[in-house]
Amino acid sequence: MSTSAQLRSALTESLAEDGTLTGPEWRSAAAAVPRELFTGSYFLPVAGTLPTSYRPVREGEPGWLEGVYSDQTLITQLDGRVRPDDVTEDAVTGSPSSSSTLPSLVLQMWQQLGTEAGHRVLEIGTGTGYSTALGAHRLGDANLTSIEYDPVVGGAAATALKAAGFAPRLFIGDGLRGAPQDGPYDRLIATCSVRYIPMPWLHQVKPGGKILGTLSGWSYANALALLDVTGPGEAAGRFLPGYTSFMIARPHDRPPRATLALLPGEERPSQIDPAKLDDWTGGWIAQLAAPSAERMGAGAEQILWDVATGSQARTTPNPDGGWTVVQRGPVRLWDRVERAVQRWQAANEPHQERFGITVSAAGQRVWLGTEAGPGWSLPI
Repeated sequence: MSTSAQLRSALTESLAEDGTLTGPEWRSAAAAVPRELFTGSYFLPVAGTLPTSYRPVREGEPGWLEGVYSDQTLITQLDGRVRPDDVTEDAVTGSPSSSSTLPSLVLQMWQQLGTEAGHRVLEIGTGTGYSTALGAHRLGDANLTSIEYDPVVGGAAATALKAAGFAPRLFIGDGLRGAPQDGPYDRLIATCSVRYIPMPWLHQVKPGGKILGTLSGWSYANALALLDVTGPGEAAGRFLPGYTSFMIARPHDRPPRATLALLPGEERPSQIDPAKLDDWTGGWIAQLAAPSAERMGAGAEQILWDVATGSQARTTPNPDGGWTVVQRGPVRLWDRVERAVQRWQAANEPHQERFGITVSAAGQRVWLGTEAGPGWSLPI
């Protein structure tokens, strides 16, 4: 049976060989931090189940340690309260609410942030504490502050960090407010997604500093952005290559809503293939165009439901080709999405790395190509 040290060394070597680890500092951190201290028991999705079921894998069981050192995200909490050790069934359903993100993504993001010795860093979302431990190993405890929204999750992370020999500054609270008591910071990294860049972050990171965070929304499309802080409350940046997603910060998640009832409305032909919304960037474009809408369905049968106004849009395929859209409510959701997708198609459907973002007290705008190009305002 392989030991923790052997499995950790094998994972580190694999991440170095595939190009994830590009420098000795982060390679050293990956080799030093015992991930099993931060995951404990975890959930794995059960293939082929809908809604997705999750199987608890308990600490010490056969295959548990091998799972810890696989390059995958390990879900550690469902529905904001259910942990693997609480479950007596073989599998349960629920919405993931805390996890240990796959090591390759965590390490890649730390490197994308461009941290250097002496930098003071604010981490939003301690989670299990694994990412925090990697940062503390690289930067030193005194240079890392981490804040967690969930007190139970944060308490477990604090225990694990202490057991691993790290002592960064830890806070329980709303990470969207930052942690001004330890600022200003040279860097900020967020391991949750947000609908827009919180203004406190822009005032707690020094001009010339950087913010790395994932923008998402109520349709749960994601895009990773690296911003340069240009002044108090101001920043500009670009979206990065790849396909990064995180759970949305709980204060930014959609409010509770009633069960959807599909109602009649105005019909017309759709000018775009609804399946374009299943594309990684296409779905994100639709979310930019209709930021308070939730997206359901797939392929030719998409459903958009505006959480704020109750407006609806749904598409169906026509027997003889093409698609019909039905819309009702004060916001014509498909009209907005259609225009945005057509602009994206006119630019040859580029990935998110062709997009940028400009942030100021006046607003936050995502744009295609250049700041003068087509753009969409974030819901702030």
